[in-house]
Amino acid sequence: MKTNKIMPGVVLVCIGALFLLDNFDVINFHWGNLIYLWPVFLIMGGVNLLLANNNTAWATIIKVTVVIGGFCILFFAPNHHFFWNNGHGNWNFSNRDYDDDDDDSDSLGIVKVEGSSKYSEPFTPGTTFARLNINGGASTFKLTDTTNQLFEANTKEFINRYEFVKTMDGTTPVIDFRMRNKKNGHFEWDSDKTNTAYLKLNAIPEWEINLKTGASETDFDLSPFKIRTLNINGGAASYDVKMGQPLATTNIEVSTGVSEVTIRIPQNAACQITTQSGLSSHDFDNFDKKGDNTYETPNFDAAAQKFYIHLKGGVSDFNVTRY
Repeated sequence: MKTNKIMPGVVLVCIGALFLLDNFDVINFHWGNLIYLWPVFLIMGGVNLLLANNNTAWATIIKVTVVIGGFCILFFAPNHHFFWNNGHGNWNFSNRDYDDDDDDSDSLGIVKVEGSSKYSEPFTPGTTFARLNINGGASTFKLTDTTNQLFEANTKEFINRYEFVKTMDGTTPVIDFRMRNKKNGHFEWDSDKTNTAYLKLNAIPEWEINLKTGASETDFDLSPFKIRTLNINGGAASYDVKMGQPLATTNIEVSTGVSEVTIRIPQNAACQITTQSGLSSHDFDNFDKKGDNTYETPNFDAAAQKFYIHLKGGVSDFNVTRY
């Protein structure tokens, strides 16, 4: 057995066991521990790097023991709440379906709400490029449809609320969509319910999309859109992204901690993948290996339009498939 396949397998088994046991209420896993105990992943990655070229049995036993021990710490550590406070910023609601007076706060200042919201930003004719920034945790983000507006969102909130603001960067409209910090700015990661945001974009401009999410699920069908840049920065999250045809250059940058990432590209699209992954595993459909960390489609050199995908992860599962 190749020892370089053992560690990603052990990590995926541990992650799967964590989700399964938590879903069946065998354990009560506190997701805030992923943030509070993040040095555990540095230890696991460091041991794996130190013994990367050692294929002896004792080295494999040490690596497996460290990974299993690290996950045991995450499983059974006491609950550590993680609170997010962005400090400052001028944010505003748009078209809310509820009144702010219906908030119910507990003794920690955590705002618990249940409601829905609608947001929209008109499209200005002549707009050729736009930027969307998404920031939030304990959420499901879905983007599967177009709109004649620049941006639309329909949301369902169980804890905390979304907000968005539109600014201009020169001639570029910038949409910031994120969790709203209420009262003293606390946000609790441990919750039985997650918020959901259904997003729509205008298909005319080229887009730069920046995702910064944790403990979340992202399901994006970007095939109707012209994507210039997609940046994914996540913690413990799941990303499933379907791309359309690339522009002359379409860049996809992924940097994750403990995540499952699937990127789907058209069958005839040219693509180059570079990776930087410690304990991560990967599966690249019909790519030729060009070096230790580089993979390309057979038609890459001759193509006029190309994807460039850079994957960087700690303990993640990366998949690039072709449809």
